[in-house]
Amino acid sequence: MAERLYREIGQKIRLEIEKSALKVGDKLPTERVYAELFGVSRTLVREAFIMLEIEDLIEVRKGSGSYLKNTLASQVSLPEISDVGPFEMLQARQVLESAIAAQAAISITKADIQQLQETLELEGAELNSVEKANSADREFHLLIAKATQNTLLVDTATRLWEMRDSNPMWNQLHARIKDSSYHGQWIDDHKDILMQLKKRSESGARQAMWQHLENVKQTLFSLSDTDAPDFDGYIFAQPNQG
Repeated sequence: MAERLYREIGQKIRLEIEKSALKVGDKLPTERVYAELFGVSRTLVREAFIMLEIEDLIEVRKGSGSYLKNTLASQVSLPEISDVGPFEMLQARQVLESAIAAQAAISITKADIQQLQETLELEGAELNSVEKANSADREFHLLIAKATQNTLLVDTATRLWEMRDSNPMWNQLHARIKDSSYHGQWIDDHKDILMQLKKRSESGARQAMWQHLENVKQTLFSLSDTDAPDFDGYIFAQPNQG
């Protein structure tokens, strides 16, 4: 399997650090500088930064920048790190789960709707517990997959969530969400999805799920941006659904 691009960028950043006179505690060039240097998107550079942060080479400080935390010689090697970057994963979920929601709108039953409503209520009641809120969030999405009555789609959705939950880069990024208001926004998104499912609107359910995962993505973009606030978020901007 070819090496993921963000890993290649991470290696290039290591080489740049090695060639530079940076010392532990010094600030690294910005994401934008590396993106222009290597001719890639800032999203790839950001995923490379998250990988290097997990490996304890750099320290990311929100609104301040990224700093050299350890020397290359003392860097922790993590060969078991998932190959899938968090934004790549979100993009895949956006495509697949939107299609799943559209199919669910066609085949959903009253019992499915009742289960979704109960899970949504539980999710709202657990806002003060990140772990429980995340569990209810997962259950809501997987119940939508089950509402398709298609075991392959259920298996696909389950696999996506298993990859998310076991991905150290995702967990590193998601840990930055400490404000429960973000979860509150996503519950409102879930309400919109459920409303479209109740209406049995295929296009409405697809759009509501797409927008929900777009909101999650943009939140994580914002929370992981250490550079200027005018980050080029259009890289993964929502396309016109027509």
